[in-house]
Amino acid sequence: MRLLIVEDEKRLAATLRDLLYRQGYEVDMCHDGLTGLDNARSGIYDLILLDAMMPGMDGFTLLRELRRGGDATPVLMLTARGELEDRVQGLDCGADYYLTKPYESSELLACVRSLLRRKEGDTRTDGAVTFGDLKLESATFQLSCGEKGVRLSRREYDLMELLMRNGRQIVPKEQIILKVWGYDSDAEDNNVEAYISFLRRKLGHIHSTVRIKTLRLVGYCLEAEA
Repeated sequence: MRLLIVEDEKRLAATLRDLLYRQGYEVDMCHDGLTGLDNARSGIYDLILLDAMMPGMDGFTLLRELRRGGDATPVLMLTARGELEDRVQGLDCGADYYLTKPYESSELLACVRSLLRRKEGDTRTDGAVTFGDLKLESATFQLSCGEKGVRLSRREYDLMELLMRNGRQIVPKEQIILKVWGYDSDAEDNNVEAYISFLRRKLGHIHSTVRIKTLRLVGYCLEAEA
């Protein structure tokens, strides 16, 4: 999953990035509200961690603009402004949760997991994503089918998770590049094709009935054989 941190304190943003990266998330950062809004509107993020007070545009305004455009990406506001009226304002602007600094890392991670579970509905159980006979565990990058399993690389995990969360819904190549490689990546279609090939071999290795289906010039989706 790919998360966006919008925080003007660069040291704090880097600390958050490292914490989240160690939990298996891909993380991008920006340090002002205008850039944050531009990145948030890209539609590639599963969760946004948003500071309230920033140069260019404050977090409340950013959030209002995002929601006004119909974007429903979960937003966790992280701010030193803990007054009741500030929390109310953040929630009224469209925040899904409001965490006041300083906070414990364990509390932050619990909030992130909760918001992501809410977003993903029933596809995620016990820290894992499931589809057909497959189970993908976020803590270990383990892809398993029954008693057979294989460990994925970081890039393989991100791609497989994206496909499993979308299931039979087609995921365009352009979206795969943005979600798995990132907004500023120079990855191309052949990079996607190479990793799809890696995953197909691993699905065969664990004898899964799930297949990655190619829709030529469009993208990929999963299908589970009866």
